[in-house]
Amino acid sequence: MTTTQPERRTTQTESEWSDRFQTAMMRSSPPPLAMLVRGEGCRVWDSTGREYLDFLAGIAVNSLGHAHPALIRAVTAQVSTLAHVSNYFATPPQIALAERLRRITGAGDTGRVYFGNSGAEANEAAFKLARRNGSDRRTRVITLQGSFHGRTMGALALTGQPALQAPFLPLPGGVEHIAPTLEALEAAIDDRVQALVLEPIQGEAGVVDLPPGFLRRARELTREHGALLILDEIQTGVGRTGRWFAYEHEGVRPDAVTIAKGIAGGVPIGALVAFDAAADLLTKGQHGSTFGGNPLATAAGDAVLAEIEEAGLVENAARRGEEIRAAISGLQSPLIAEVRGRGLLIGVGLHHEDGGRIAAAALGRASSSTPRTPGASASRRRSSWATPRCATSASGSDAPSATCADPAGVASPRGDGSRRPHGGHPRAGVPADGSAPARPLGFIDPQVPRERAMR
Repeated sequence: MTTTQPERRTTQTESEWSDRFQTAMMRSSPPPLAMLVRGEGCRVWDSTGREYLDFLAGIAVNSLGHAHPALIRAVTAQVSTLAHVSNYFATPPQIALAERLRRITGAGDTGRVYFGNSGAEANEAAFKLARRNGSDRRTRVITLQGSFHGRTMGALALTGQPALQAPFLPLPGGVEHIAPTLEALEAAIDDRVQALVLEPIQGEAGVVDLPPGFLRRARELTREHGALLILDEIQTGVGRTGRWFAYEHEGVRPDAVTIAKGIAGGVPIGALVAFDAAADLLTKGQHGSTFGGNPLATAAGDAVLAEIEEAGLVENAARRGEEIRAAISGLQSPLIAEVRGRGLLIGVGLHHEDGGRIAAAALGRASSSTPRTPGASASRRRSSWATPRCATSASGSDAPSATCADPAGVASPRGDGSRRPHGGHPRAGVPADGSAPARPLGFIDPQVPRERAMR
């Protein structure tokens, strides 16, 4: 039997793309903001040819930016040689990346690496690691309220957001979510705890920092009571905060760390790195993945991490992040309450629940209403954040001076309840020749109005 392939069209309208998307895709996500067709460096283009300055970087994934030569070379060479072999075999890229991760995490010679395909999968493996530290009496896993660890069932059980959990109850048990305070931490950790799982900075909650000293005290208490300290660095890791990993800012050595987003420039991969005695908890047959650690993904990961290291992009993230936060603070906007985060994980706290309107106006598709995800936290509704590439430049088109404009000039309340059109710093990001600037694609609040999404 023969089948006729549909004609591949080179140009389509946004409406045509949207119709195809809505017909073919499950509706588990909101309508897309745009149909992107190409990227280069810090810029992306949609199907209409409109250019955007990408301050989202695939949600902290594209550390090198788009179409980076190092990633292209690595993927092209590997797919031409060996793309997949299953976990019955080892390959040189897999071993090379595991060794690099042991080194940059600080796990060293006593550490071991498990590869999956995403952050959620890495956290599923971490959940199993926690269970392996259990006993008849040691049955509790502690995580934080407001946390986000993924949408698979185990990772969702770890996630401290009841609204996300509710449609999928019952979830795996034995998980308790405590307030992110020192008092709650002290009260929760005892000899019945298998593991404490937390994000050093709560990214999906709106880039929310833990209280001073929280991480160090967490390490002390878990060590005292024989519990594992497992750190979810899916969003904070791989140089994003100005150190390879956010726990380095506090001088803490965890028992395990999960990593994913920034590893391979968009090629799906996740990793659990276990330290010292925790590295031997999972044994033969207790966990695995057909695609995990495949040579294509690990070659991409090793190439991206090598480029980050050789180009000094961890240090660059620290410098550029300070400059961006200073530039935002310097706007002295009546809308901005605070600037949070470290390095190039940047959160902007707002006095009003306007994160969605700001993002919509920045994209040039402002809406008069702002739908919200049911149960979204107050910190999330009052936040907007950015995760630009770690290669963000000091003086180029994605430099702080070229990208930061007063959000009050984008979408701020007037006395009559209406919104002002884009203003503030009207020349921010405008090229020297006066041509139209790229629209910023970043500081995206997850609650962006969907009326202005791609139709």
